[in-house]
Amino acid sequence: MTPERFARIDQMLKRRQPDLTVCMEKVHKPHNLAAIVRTCDAVGISDIHAVWDEPKMKLSGHTATGSQNWVKVHAHDDVTNAIGALKQQGMQIIATNLSATAVDFRQIDYTKPTAILMGQEKDGITPEALALADQDVIIPMVGMVQSLNVSVATALMLYEAQRQREAAGLYQPADKITKQERDRIMFEGGHPIFAKVCRQKGLPYPEIDDEGQILAPDSWWKKVQMSQSAWQHIDDDE
Repeated sequence: MTPERFARIDQMLKRRQPDLTVCMEKVHKPHNLAAIVRTCDAVGISDIHAVWDEPKMKLSGHTATGSQNWVKVHAHDDVTNAIGALKQQGMQIIATNLSATAVDFRQIDYTKPTAILMGQEKDGITPEALALADQDVIIPMVGMVQSLNVSVATALMLYEAQRQREAAGLYQPADKITKQERDRIMFEGGHPIFAKVCRQKGLPYPEIDDEGQILAPDSWWKKVQMSQSAWQHIDDDE
């Protein structure tokens, strides 16, 4: 990893917002998924949540043009479990929904731990999810259309959250994520070829130093270059 790439990843990680996230309820169109993930990365979100009808559904390798390498998608079986997990993290759940109690989305305090709930393209957020939300919000519109594309609506809300958090100083560089998570992202982003080899061969990620360079014993380097069937004598020698 070059010093320049290390510095860029390091600065990105120090501005991450671990207490800001998006929860997608059955959003399934690839271009919407791609746009949401890309926006999340742009505003410093590293983890998002998704509830899909198909448990194995995931972003394709090219869908988010690389953004999926920096944003982890946590899949949930149902929206109740997803929201429950977010509330356990102390997050307020904000849902876009036209209701008698809905407020302008800009009135929300996004400096608090926040999860923005976005619904499926056609039917929106389900009644079950709305019942679990802490506050409904609307995006004011004065034209003939009644709703925005889900990825556009997500972007508007996330950039309002960024604006508020920037003003509150929450984007000042700081270590906001665990060292383990930081090292994982740094290794995968700075050494993508070795990270792929580790995943393919079932090798644990090595430690990395304060400059992002790999710290690993000779046995790890040998295993990287060999097939799993040839590892036995290496393990026996350790």
